[in-house]
Amino acid sequence: MEISNLKYQQENLYIKSDKSGNPIMKIFISPKLFSKLESTAIKQLEDASKLPGVNHPVIGLPDIHEGFGLPIGGVMAVKKEGGIVSAGAVGMDINCGVRLLKTDIPADDISAEFLKELMNKITAEIPLGTGKDGKHDILRLLNIEKVFSDGVPYLVEMGAGNKEELERIEDRGQIKGGSIDVLSKKAKKRTGQLATLGGGNHFIEFCRVKTCYNVNITDKLDIKQDKLAVLIHTGSRGIGHQVCTDYSQEMVSKRSKKELPNKGLAFSYLDSKEGERYLSAMAAASNYAFSNRQLISWIIKNIIEENIGKESNASLVYDIPHNIAKFEKHDQKELLVHRKGATRALPPGHPSINGELKETGQPAIIPGSMGTASYVVIGTDKLAESYYSVNHGAGRALSRKKAKEWINKKDFKETMKGIELPVKGIKKYLDEAPQAYKDINEVVDTLSSRNMIMKAAKLVPLAVLKGD
Repeated sequence: MEISNLKYQQENLYIKSDKSGNPIMKIFISPKLFSKLESTAIKQLEDASKLPGVNHPVIGLPDIHEGFGLPIGGVMAVKKEGGIVSAGAVGMDINCGVRLLKTDIPADDISAEFLKELMNKITAEIPLGTGKDGKHDILRLLNIEKVFSDGVPYLVEMGAGNKEELERIEDRGQIKGGSIDVLSKKAKKRTGQLATLGGGNHFIEFCRVKTCYNVNITDKLDIKQDKLAVLIHTGSRGIGHQVCTDYSQEMVSKRSKKELPNKGLAFSYLDSKEGERYLSAMAAASNYAFSNRQLISWIIKNIIEENIGKESNASLVYDIPHNIAKFEKHDQKELLVHRKGATRALPPGHPSINGELKETGQPAIIPGSMGTASYVVIGTDKLAESYYSVNHGAGRALSRKKAKEWINKKDFKETMKGIELPVKGIKKYLDEAPQAYKDINEVVDTLSSRNMIMKAAKLVPLAVLKGD
């Protein structure tokens, strides 16, 4: 198959080159997944390659599908000098991310009834669904300006976590330069959603560590086979959405139609005042998202310890974002790397890794759907081809609208057998059914077969909490 001169040139790699033969676009995807890829997603990636200061190639990852501006599963690196930043290439839910907690609790020791009890206690303290404000007592003690500027280190000061956890969070849970001053009035009205999950594809999942592929790595990460673990997937809630909306509108207003391949890729130059303000607003929303996941996991850890005991040894494995833009060095160049629906995975020994993970590498957590497996992976040196980026999940196979039209409740229930889903009226969750997503095993194998990543562990779901 050939679309826009995009050709299959290596195993699980499609390339589009310019007239001189230099790659301007690479999509790491298996032929099986490519056969179902929307042409609109490819066009969005192609549009991104035309923006000012873009460092070629732009990258598509195995979970790629159509998004707003840049496709989900897209990576765009921009040169610092003469480059731009695009709110649409970061995404609506800024610093949406995944956090993994491990425990020493044998999964076989936890009954379905006990899991239900735990989930009821979690939902009593963590509101699920959109438009909800947090209600935990600690929120009354927090200075919201410090949350936006300092992120997780501030929460640790306030007692919601410990210093050791900072080494297990990308950027230690703080993006520098965040300020409440660059947020709009509408954004400031949405600051009360800390310690809430949200809706859509956000979730809290209890799972079993099914397989440890590389014991040398999993032992150092303290992930143990057949133990209970917890995955948390959420982001900056209404704050990130409002920041993206506000700044996308401003970016569109500053550009002529000729400058924009599509409105979703509206941009500001990095040396402009609006570009600087967006980076500060994005940092603020990112710190809010890091703090949101920190509070949620801190509440869950406390609930586990109260109901099972401190011997559960619940602790953080890693927390990693997948909608963010950050300055990084690649091939001796300072680049602003936009990762939209993409997550960073640094190999062992990488100079950007400090502390205890230097030997293992920075893990990436790749969730499937609520009825399928998730993976912990480690990047290799070959991942430099994608700016050390991996896919953030399985990726949608069906739009939300099509999923609701094509998936029936009977099939949904069949795929969720043996997994606790304590909700009333599953019809409203059909757009999140496992059938709406790509095959997570195929997606992960796309990069592992190219030796770009190493599988560390595989997790399978036991119980899932989702918001409508």
